Amino acid sequence: MKRFNFQIRCTVLLLLTAMFAVCNTAFADDVKYYKDGPVVEVTYVKVKLGHFDDYMKFLDLKYKKEMEAFKKAGLILGYNVFAANPRSPSEPNLLLVVTYPNMAALDKTEQFESIGKQVSGSVDQQNKEAVDRNEWRDILGGELVREMILK
Repeated sequence: MKRFNFQIRCTVLLLLTAMFAVCNTAFADDVKYYKDGPVVEVTYVKVKLGHFDDYMKFLDLKYKKEMEAFKKAGLILGYNVFAANPRSPSEPNLLLVVTYPNMAALDKTEQFESIGKQVSGSVDQQNKEAVDRNEWRDILGGELVREMILK
């Protein structure tokens, strides 16, 4: 009888140890080794020959003013303009980069539009100016990426 109790105790102990190991493994799989970071929007621009200074003037005067207003309102964390050396004629020579605090910031369209109107005029005026800038540059596309911050 004592031997039977010993076997039961060992079996129960073995089962508990196995369950603990399985639970421990399951919890270990739930651990995230990163957290979601800021979201970065990259716009690829091909500035047309002879219009680089025209476009840079626009960026320095109007684009910068609007970006600074977005930043002051807390809608964006920052912005950058990067020159690039294209490997082929179909690649961008300028990158516009805007950093948002998170994906939710992209849904604040009313706030972006309101500030845009205050800084750059009506939506119709902004659209006309955007069409006019097509003489200086082509927008080749863009992408949205999120930083993954490792813990």
